[in-house]
Amino acid sequence: MIPILDNGHGSDTPGKRSPVWPDGSQLFEYEFNRDVVRRISLLLKADGIRHFILVPEQKDIPLPDRCGRANELYDKYESAVLFSIHANAGGGTGWECYTSVGQTEADLIASELARQAELEFAPDGWKIRSDYSDGDPDKESQFYILKHTKCPAVLSENFFIDTKKDCRFLMTREGRDRCALIHYKTIKSLIDGTAKYNPYF
Repeated sequence: MIPILDNGHGSDTPGKRSPVWPDGSQLFEYEFNRDVVRRISLLLKADGIRHFILVPEQKDIPLPDRCGRANELYDKYESAVLFSIHANAGGGTGWECYTSVGQTEADLIASELARQAELEFAPDGWKIRSDYSDGDPDKESQFYILKHTKCPAVLSENFFIDTKKDCRFLMTREGRDRCALIHYKTIKSLIDGTAKYNPYF
């Protein structure tokens, strides 16, 4: 398996930021996404795991172009898997992940990612937002990055930037390290065969 790490949005994407909190601080999603991808990449490099960062630029890359890049990589490396890293918004709390509609290879990958999130965050009281209506914990969506990529693709929404408790967590080194860690552990376990949910073994 060759991970493709997608840091969604860019410095010029409208919206995609937290409120300005009373102390004047504010989180920009593009910066958070890139920082978490950077941390995942460092962990993978330390293990010698080959991977690609889909968007090295700071600016927003349109979704058709991002999908095109991912599909070019998949054409070269059929074991490629896309992980699209985001932070959520809408006034909720907690962590969740998405796959495209229907049962695909990505569902097992998402199940392992959700399992790692549950192990990491639930003991601290964080909500893991799941949908078991189809027998697995991921939610399904027609998100462009999930629908138009050839490779298996999972999109994670790592807490809510417009909920103060969540946002404060995402502003900390610990919060970002832990968000990166669950993705790293998922990738590592899928590669070495220790994942509970694994389409490759």
